[in-house]
Amino acid sequence: MTQRDGNVLVLNAGSSSLKYQIVDPTTGEHLVKGLIERIGHDNATITHEYDGEKTHREVAIADHAVALEQMTDVMSETGLALADAGVVAVGHRVVHGGRNFSDPVLVDERVLAEIKRLGTLAPLHNPANATGIEAAQRILPDHAHVAVFDTGFFATLPPAAYTYAIDAALAKEHALRRYGFHGTSHEYVSARVPELLGADPASLKQIVCHLGNGASMSAIDGGRAVETSMGVTPLEGLVMGTRSGDIDPGAVLHLNRVAGLGVDEIDTLLNRGSGILGMAGATDFRDLMERVEAGDETATLAFDVYVHRLVKYIGAHTSVLGGVDAVTFTAGVGENNAAVRAAVCERLAWLGVELDEAANEVRSDDPRVVSTPVSKVAVCVVPTNEELAIAQHTVAVID
Repeated sequence: MTQRDGNVLVLNAGSSSLKYQIVDPTTGEHLVKGLIERIGHDNATITHEYDGEKTHREVAIADHAVALEQMTDVMSETGLALADAGVVAVGHRVVHGGRNFSDPVLVDERVLAEIKRLGTLAPLHNPANATGIEAAQRILPDHAHVAVFDTGFFATLPPAAYTYAIDAALAKEHALRRYGFHGTSHEYVSARVPELLGADPASLKQIVCHLGNGASMSAIDGGRAVETSMGVTPLEGLVMGTRSGDIDPGAVLHLNRVAGLGVDEIDTLLNRGSGILGMAGATDFRDLMERVEAGDETATLAFDVYVHRLVKYIGAHTSVLGGVDAVTFTAGVGENNAAVRAAVCERLAWLGVELDEAANEVRSDDPRVVSTPVSKVAVCVVPTNEELAIAQHTVAVID
């Protein structure tokens, strides 16, 4: 089988959502794409795109199996049935691969069981990923299913970067080390930057800022990841939509001993009730920015904390790299929020960063440079395409 033989159905299952695309791994074009949200509710929503047209509907969707059935129904009703889409394999985004999976793999019973077991390290993601795989296997039992792991790209981290300074035997027994996440995004974006700049990838020192509801940063030297902000779980590092990012472990003990919160309550607090939501009560960055522009002090503080953490990590990653040639923003906030980029770049003037304010304000789906020609560090905006990266990894496995 070669990449020319067909398309890949890419599935990204969240705890209550399912993103899907049918992607041509050779051209990078997608035939269809969609998002199903509020799975498990009577008012679940489907947004489906095909041939330039969007279809929206609200239905009851009990679980991921029903979601996939709804996906196939809406495809048939809008002009391209799944059976006619030339799908040769299914690629699944899986967040945590632990220490056993650094490369994409064909899913079998052993692989699926390990993905489920790793749910303790990525409780918001791996259980949903496994549920999505099982549902897809029932819908497409004769297709190859490939798991592509978010942690895979960071398998190149040096021991000094991934080792935690805790009891070594305990760390080894429980696989406690820094893994890194959003790997398919960091891999895809960092490969596009040299093309955008006309630079030699082997000599380029890059920092990639993946800023969505989840947020992470990577330091990439000559195409290899050498540092990242996330850790054993996707909770470490930057401030995120609902996650705290870095917090003193002593604060966790304090919440248990003094506030009386149990482990599960603290888990929920740090993963689902912190970050921008915890500080400002906002669940969408666009809502936060409206409040910042209106002079809301709580929202402004949340924005300032968010930017401070970004600048702090860019400085640390620059030190690890021994300098930086390009800082790139990607994902929902990174691609679309000019204010975040401007605030970060203003505080990076000491690095020789000079932002082109007009270019920074442009909204576009194209990769672009938003720094001035004389800026000592290129500042780029590169829309991520995790689905294409997953599709390409999938066909590589089945080849």
